[in-house]
Amino acid sequence: MSDRQFPAVFAWPVRVYLEDTDAGGIVFHARYLHYMERARTEWVRSCGVGLRAGMADNISYVVQRMSIHYAAPAMLDDELTITAEPVAFGRVWMEFRQRVARVKDAKQLCEASVRVACIALDSGRPRRLPENMRALLERNVQHPKTKHEPSQE
Repeated sequence: MSDRQFPAVFAWPVRVYLEDTDAGGIVFHARYLHYMERARTEWVRSCGVGLRAGMADNISYVVQRMSIHYAAPAMLDDELTITAEPVAFGRVWMEFRQRVARVKDAKQLCEASVRVACIALDSGRPRRLPENMRALLERNVQHPKTKHEPSQE
């Protein structure tokens, strides 16, 4: 991984397909989680961190906590932008602010705070973030969280 700076707020385009919606053409609430997962994954990939390589090193990432607010529905055929912005991290976790907006009117449809924990793939137990991920977060988080939160780590 190079020392170049990556944009902290990453945007990933999505189009709403029929499979994403209920019978009324409204995006099913759980689909937003899929969209956000892809945006976080693509942010990491765009920064040069290989998730498959991490898995080979017994590293995986799991959502530990999520707070989500649905403000307005996305509809069939909408073009959306999903963002992923790292906002804090600790020894074994990273936190993202994520937003879903409709492209045609820039209306924010959904916002979430997502905490992702690093775990050992074989045991499921927490483990320190790998150095490449920690370095990426140090470069991209505006104000790293310094308060120790033992119940979170």
